[in-house]
Amino acid sequence: MGLTLANKITIGRILLIPVFIAVLLSYTLDHDYFRWWALGIYLLAEITDVLDGYIARRFYQKTKAGSILDPLADKFFLISALIILYIVGERYAWDVRFPLWLVVAFVARDVILILGWLLIEVMRCPMEIKPNVWGKVTAFLQAVCVVAVFVQYHLAYVTWWLALAAAAISGIIYMKEGIKVLNGEHP
Repeated sequence: MGLTLANKITIGRILLIPVFIAVLLSYTLDHDYFRWWALGIYLLAEITDVLDGYIARRFYQKTKAGSILDPLADKFFLISALIILYIVGERYAWDVRFPLWLVVAFVARDVILILGWLLIEVMRCPMEIKPNVWGKVTAFLQAVCVVAVFVQYHLAYVTWWLALAAAAISGIIYMKEGIKVLNGEHP
C-alpha cells in the first residue's frame, strides 16, 4: 500500500513535535505570543490526529505502520507538551501550571504502555493496537488539560483529576489486555 495520505499526516504530526518544543521553549514573559503559537501547533496536531484517523477509516488506508506511528505520535506529543509546559510554567511562575505529580503520573502511564507494547513485539506476540473507549476518553481529557494550562484556565485542576482517573482506568485495561496477549490468550 505504500505511504498513504493518513500515514503522511501522522508523519507530519511527528515532525511538528520539535517545532512545538522549540516554540514553547522560546516563551518569555516579554514574548507571550510564543505561548499562543505553541497552542496553535498543539491544536493543529490534535486536528491532524482526528483527520488521519478519519482518512484511514473512510478511505481504507489502515496500515501496520499507521497503527504503530499514530499512537506513538500521540504519546510523544503529549509527553512533550506535559514536560515542556511544566518547565515553562515553573520557570515563569504561571498561575496555572501542571503539578509535578501529574506530569509524572501521565508520563509514567504512557512509558509503561509503550514498554509493554515493545515487550509484546519482542516476544513476537501478534497484537493489533486498538484504543478502547477509556483510552479515547483519557486522550481527550489530557488534551483538555494541556489546553487549560495554555489558556490559564483557573479550574484546570478539575480536568486534571478527571484525566487522571480515566488514565488509571484505561491503563489497567491496557495492561490486562497486554498480559492476556503475553499469555497466549487473545483479548
